[in-house]
Amino acid sequence: MSEPSSVREIRINPIVPSESVLVATARSMRPVKQEAPAPRDTRKLVETCPFCKGNEDKTPPTILAIPDDKDWQIRIVENLYPILGDNNQDANLSFGLQQTIEGYGRHEVIIDHSNHGIAIQDMSVEHLSLLFKTYKNRMNDIYQDERIKYVLAFKNFGPAAGASIPHTHSQIIAMPVVPQNVHNEIENTRIHYQKHNKCIFCSLVDEALTFEATIYDRVSGEIRRKIDVGQYVIERGEHFIAIKPFASHFEWELHILPLKHEADFTNVTDELLTDFAQVLKKSMARLDTVIGGAQYNYFLHTLPHSKNYQDCNSSYHWHLEICPRTSIPTGFELGSGLSVNTISPEQAAEQLRAVKL
Repeated sequence: MSEPSSVREIRINPIVPSESVLVATARSMRPVKQEAPAPRDTRKLVETCPFCKGNEDKTPPTILAIPDDKDWQIRIVENLYPILGDNNQDANLSFGLQQTIEGYGRHEVIIDHSNHGIAIQDMSVEHLSLLFKTYKNRMNDIYQDERIKYVLAFKNFGPAAGASIPHTHSQIIAMPVVPQNVHNEIENTRIHYQKHNKCIFCSLVDEALTFEATIYDRVSGEIRRKIDVGQYVIERGEHFIAIKPFASHFEWELHILPLKHEADFTNVTDELLTDFAQVLKKSMARLDTVIGGAQYNYFLHTLPHSKNYQDCNSSYHWHLEICPRTSIPTGFELGSGLSVNTISPEQAAEQLRAVKL
């Protein structure tokens, strides 16, 4: 049975059941202001750009340059306007119901490439592998400070995604707390593991590779729809898979996960990162072909280096979330906490898979 021409249903996020997504494809017909594609500055070198080679004096001092300061391909500096910092702050305060926690941490910029305008999908597999190896090594270095509870690696591309400088770059923020959304993922996956003795991410990968789901009418028992769960697989490598989430918060959202269970990104090997880089490069190429010039965020969710989560190695599964920003959230979404998706994940996945690479 083919997919209905119009879908209107609330989908529950299996990882965090309290999060829901309203898939309402008829809404795509209404007049709406879409986020314009981010302008692509494809120049290799821009004299006025602080992140380009030769302008190293226009940024804070280099923390790390790879392979070296003279011929760097990746460079790390402190953020000039940090969200968190390691300078001394006032101690934690509490006044009635009002409480504060010291804003201790680190905020670093990773200049992804010496080429000013290169896109992720145009970087070599070797370079992408090196970039994520740099994330891993830097995260491990920062975790030596026991005050740090979580390190988030992420990338913003385009003004709507929060990027203020066009030169390709990503960021690392180290925090004295575990973010609530990461905590919610871990807690729900822990509960699932206690009930079923299996990681829910692993189960979702298994379903995507093998299952067909049938939806029945609760009253008549008739088949309403059949869903080929394998249709959510966008790209697959030897060790990694890119999946379109069934309950996608963003219309073109993708998640990349290791096929073999692993909770902590900082344990990934160089060999695996090569395969990860291939899956990422192809996935971004598919996105660029279908929604060229999309503004997006990506971020790594991984197990915190905190004693409170030591028992979650079997229940949690690290992953990269890629979230293209193709629409502006409405008052309903902000007020209800319910994301509205005007393109069914099935249709989006079909378009992405159809791209010839």
